Amino acid sequence: MEIINLSGQNSILNRFVGELRDVNVQGDSMRFRRNLERIGEIMAYEISKSLLYESRDIQTPLGVSPTNYPAEKVVLATILRAGLGYHHGFLSYFDNAENAFVSAYRKYKENHESFHVHIEYIASPRIDDKVLILTDPMLATGSSMELSYHALMTKGQPRKIHIATIIATKQAIDYCNEKLPANVTLWAAAVDPELNEQAYIIPGLGDAGDLAYGEKD
Repeated sequence: MEIINLSGQNSILNRFVGELRDVNVQGDSMRFRRNLERIGEIMAYEISKSLLYESRDIQTPLGVSPTNYPAEKVVLATILRAGLGYHHGFLSYFDNAENAFVSAYRKYKENHESFHVHIEYIASPRIDDKVLILTDPMLATGSSMELSYHALMTKGQPRKIHIATIIATKQAIDYCNEKLPANVTLWAAAVDPELNEQAYIIPGLGDAGDLAYGEKD
């Protein structure tokens, strides 16, 4: 599995990630959602460089301009609910892509420390021979990503798979590298060193879904 950590280079992406983390900015849920979206747009641009392209002749008012257009069909998949704003950023750039949604959530046991991941819902087109971009803003343990991947594989075999996350842990990257196939490229805007006892990323940013859409019962 190829791993691309975009925090290794200086760009405006670092500022948007910093604002997601900043407790002095997080209280503005609209700005939090917008930063998720903007990071999605930047990641979409970076991933677009890896696609196959074909030349098309574009008629202008004064002549013909050969222009390279993406030659592959893209399916954008996201894990609900925190991924919605992030997904929208990708969709702003891959505006003609098909879309897929997976509901994966942590079901905690009575001690509220251990949990297992549940998949309850999937809506997806066929993904055979397409480019699948699977997005989730937080990649903590990798278990939700693995289950979502297997759920989507019931819809076909894509030619290429990209996993796009904002903050990943080293543990999750190692887990995905072990569990997912070699034709996966994992993109991260930042990589954090560890998890706490509740499997939240440290330093992370907290619960992305709650910060974007309000606390859940």
